[in-house]
Amino acid sequence: MDQWVTWLIIIVILTILEATTINLTTIWFVASAIVALIISFFTDNYLIQFGVFVILGVILLATTRPLLQNILKHQKEATNADRIIGMQGIVTEKITKTKSGEVKVDGKRWTATSDKVIKPDNIVKVLEINGVKLKVEKVEVEK
Repeated sequence: MDQWVTWLIIIVILTILEATTINLTTIWFVASAIVALIISFFTDNYLIQFGVFVILGVILLATTRPLLQNILKHQKEATNADRIIGMQGIVTEKITKTKSGEVKVDGKRWTATSDKVIKPDNIVKVLEINGVKLKVEKVEVEK
């Protein structure tokens, strides 16, 4: 079998592997295999082709993968629930440090936690959402 066919098979296998894992690992070796494929047309020395494949793959992996990961990093997307962060609500069930309570915010009831005890009918401000629970703090009402 010709060496270029071997490199073509390696390229296809690595491409399929990258498509199934999406870890941005084998894609760099796909690129180096393409270079090795091109080199196979100029030299029959398999050691040179394999050396270029390995060295170039490692260099590409080490230098460009972190950069590309930063570019492709997924930012947290806001959901409709995120809009209640900063809103005020009213406590309907007592909240303690060790036991979740319940608050009503924007017409909906939520399980809520707090670092301090908050009694029913107190006004709270939503600080964050952790899963399906709100973290709240008591709003001091000015008199």
